[in-house]
Amino acid sequence: MTIKRDILLNKLIQAKNHNLIKILVGMRRCGKSFLLFNLFKQHLLDSGTPPDHIVEIDLESDDLLFCRDAITLGKEIRARLPADDAPCFVLIDEIQHAEPILPEGTALSRLRPEDRPKAYITFYHVLNGLLKRKNISTYVTGSNADLLSKDIATEFRGRGETITVSPLSLAEFAETMPNARDFYQIRDAYLAFGGLPECALLETESEKRRYLDNLNATIYLRDIVQRYNLKNDVLLEIVADTAMSNIGSLSNPTKLSNAINSTGKLVCNETTVRKYLGYLESAFLIQNARLFDLRGNRYLDYPSKYYAVDTGIRNSRLNFRQDENTHLMENAIYNELIRRDYAVDVGVVEMFATVDGKRCRKRYEVDFVVNKGDMRFYIQSAWNIPDNEKREQETFSLRHIGDNFRKVVVTGDPYEKPWTDRNGVTFIGIMPFLLDPRSLETL
Repeated sequence: MTIKRDILLNKLIQAKNHNLIKILVGMRRCGKSFLLFNLFKQHLLDSGTPPDHIVEIDLESDDLLFCRDAITLGKEIRARLPADDAPCFVLIDEIQHAEPILPEGTALSRLRPEDRPKAYITFYHVLNGLLKRKNISTYVTGSNADLLSKDIATEFRGRGETITVSPLSLAEFAETMPNARDFYQIRDAYLAFGGLPECALLETESEKRRYLDNLNATIYLRDIVQRYNLKNDVLLEIVADTAMSNIGSLSNPTKLSNAINSTGKLVCNETTVRKYLGYLESAFLIQNARLFDLRGNRYLDYPSKYYAVDTGIRNSRLNFRQDENTHLMENAIYNELIRRDYAVDVGVVEMFATVDGKRCRKRYEVDFVVNKGDMRFYIQSAWNIPDNEKREQETFSLRHIGDNFRKVVVTGDPYEKPWTDRNGVTFIGIMPFLLDPRSLETL
């Protein structure tokens, strides 16, 4: 079964004529290679691009192990390029495998120590060389943000464009369940097992669990340990599990380190936890949403929220023990908003309240402050609203923001159609909200 990924595919199509290196990044197994070598390549062929004007280099293929140094890679690409000036597309998978190499005849001993790293030819040189030919459009994939994104500004000097590839959206995931009984089954499966394409195509829950458990055991954290040469991989696992366990809750590195220390298993400090959280973000395992003071119109240094990039990987890390639908739904909403290219923060409204007869300042949370251009939305996630008391509770912070931007409550009811209450707050079920990529703009 081929899963359509039209939104991501359109981003690659729109970038065809940009004179930039297009860099696809995202967590491992999220579908970068399939998107590039299958869906995008088919688009090129359907659009009339001759097959010999599409150069494919898969650096994870056994047949191309000889290309795993930058100089040989450059030679292989040039050998495959057609001689004419017609549009040509170079597609390279897992570019990080092209290791830096010293040109023949270079004597490092004659160079100053600080100049020796500059003597190596890297894949950045190869890619920058392709930019000189205006008819070539180059797309590459990489598995880790730290590998590419941090270097784009310096190595490409504004000539690189990053396209983030996420796991399947709920709309894409639903295509893999054509025989589902109802929306409840699709919703629950998506929150439990996430959106990694290969996992979504497996038939049974036990197969899905084994797949996710295997990825957690053999790839994700091991990649981080190897990339950063970490000595304490046990602490990395505990930091990952603690962050995953706290999705949707306001937190910070100090709070997480205190939670880890309280278990008595290990002793760690806030600095180490902060560093490890950064590694998890670089590997596209978690994302961080900052706290924004809506009355003060400013960002607060702490706390913030962490969300899992894929709920299936999160649940697998916790052995499927913490299946809190409230937090999982909030996580899915956050991921969908990011996928739709919104800027997303966690909001807070500060107000005075009387507590035990004393007047004090209290903070009330708004799950998401969502911005794109001149549009802004405030969103609350509420799994269940059984009565008016709960409805008043869920909308309290929204009703006290004090501006006229649209306020929305997304509920766990997969069949709830959009409707607006007397306070101007719009309610919509999770399936109508997630299935329509323009659900916010059309409310």
